[in-house]
Amino acid sequence: MKPVARPVLKWAGGKSQMLADLVKFLPDRPHRYVEPMIGGGALFFALGSKNSLIADSNPELINLYSVLKETPYAIDEAYRKWSFSEEQFYSLRALKFDELDPIIAAARTIYLNRHCFNGLYRVNRNGDFNVPWGRYKKPYTIDLENLERAQFVLRSATIKLGDFREVLRNYAAEGDFIFLDPPYIPISQNADFKRYTREQFYESDHVEMAILVKELSERKCDIVITNSNHPFVLDLYRDYDINVIPTKRNVNSRGDARTGEDAIIYVPSA
Repeated sequence: MKPVARPVLKWAGGKSQMLADLVKFLPDRPHRYVEPMIGGGALFFALGSKNSLIADSNPELINLYSVLKETPYAIDEAYRKWSFSEEQFYSLRALKFDELDPIIAAARTIYLNRHCFNGLYRVNRNGDFNVPWGRYKKPYTIDLENLERAQFVLRSATIKLGDFREVLRNYAAEGDFIFLDPPYIPISQNADFKRYTREQFYESDHVEMAILVKELSERKCDIVITNSNHPFVLDLYRDYDINVIPTKRNVNSRGDARTGEDAIIYVPSA
């Protein structure tokens, strides 16, 4: 499964092959953009839709986007007070998210994500961030222009905290374009990135997603799903249009091994 890697402040901005391929499936008609597992939001921010609903089950990520929507400069102000050091990293990591002021929590999310190993976002079963210090040579500085661009896109977005099933069943409507980017089915024995939230994402969750996709299609929604090019995925969505594309992986101990194949599944409205 894939991790959430660097969830904010450095989006692909439409330059990646994956984004270029995803854009091809956008409907020509007026629509609302819905992404219930927003993660890093690369497609969302690249499109800059003026009518959108984004959600996630990760409270820290939703807090970050919510604060960024309202007070981006306060995030930068809090962030700049922290030093660039391993000691500072572990001191921030030890804090409890639900005990923090929302602005401090948002700045902390960026600091940890930009200075941890490989930019991962992973938590343990208690919901605590547990990725180690990344040993970078230089600190990450927030790009204020990027903050402003993000705020501009987020201003027109409705932001929800919740499981993708709950969000879609309660809020998806006829005419929506829905993008689903779940934790990927692992393609190797060493791939284990299920703990993006304290709840893990199992094969049964992928099965439930496929069932929900059919329901959404019958609700007159267009849906695009991304996942690994895995037989299980191909079987789940065998009745739909499946496109396999080469891609680069964010995480691998060897740089030359950060390649693979992903599947883009297009499900038109029924």
